[in-house]
Amino acid sequence: MSSNAMETMLRESLWAQTLTAEELDRVVRESHEREVPAGGFVLRRGEPADLWIGVIEGLVKMSVSLADGRVSTFTGVTTGGWAGEGSLLKPGPWRYDGVAMRPTRVACVPRHTFERLLSTNIEFNRFLLSHINARLSLFIGLMEFDRLLGPDARVARCLASLFDPVLYPQTSSFVRLSQDEIGLLSAVSRQRANRALHELERAGLLRVEHGGVEVLDLAGLRGYLGEAESVATTYARR
Repeated sequence: MSSNAMETMLRESLWAQTLTAEELDRVVRESHEREVPAGGFVLRRGEPADLWIGVIEGLVKMSVSLADGRVSTFTGVTTGGWAGEGSLLKPGPWRYDGVAMRPTRVACVPRHTFERLLSTNIEFNRFLLSHINARLSLFIGLMEFDRLLGPDARVARCLASLFDPVLYPQTSSFVRLSQDEIGLLSAVSRQRANRALHELERAGLLRVEHGGVEVLDLAGLRGYLGEAESVATTYARR
């Protein structure tokens, strides 16, 4: 049985606008909610990919971990975001982990429901193309940031990436992320994330507050290079 919060989340999702009232009612009936504690798996690498996951409340880190303890984080999915559509487009297991970074509630749309919408609704397919394209752009950007930018700029771009209107439709100017969470998503330590946030605050791009950060200049965050990177870029262009 669906909870009121899950039903509200489903009905307010961007893709719900592509469905008829009857189709949406059926999706609500077939879906269920899960509560996952901090550190728990929303989805686990190697297990069957059989659900489309929407975050009702909380934060899910998408990552791959190796036996030696090393972890590579791809992205975080915040309240209102969806994940797993790529894995549902082909048979097989999850190829990554989804870990709750704080107590999290998720909506679970079964694979058979997802596949029915895929095979019967052209507008739903168009939404998926837009969603997957936004995800691909995010991953390409994250690869660029990791290879070319320093930690201050990586934190800036990581925060800016959470404002994609397709992937994160409910993001407000206040980003409710702890410094630990920002560090994990930016692939830097908590201490380095703290330094970066205060540097970005001095630059007038955000304000560090209790429980998160208030973004003051989104365009500035998206274009931030940092002093070291600016010098390197200037030198490379000579």
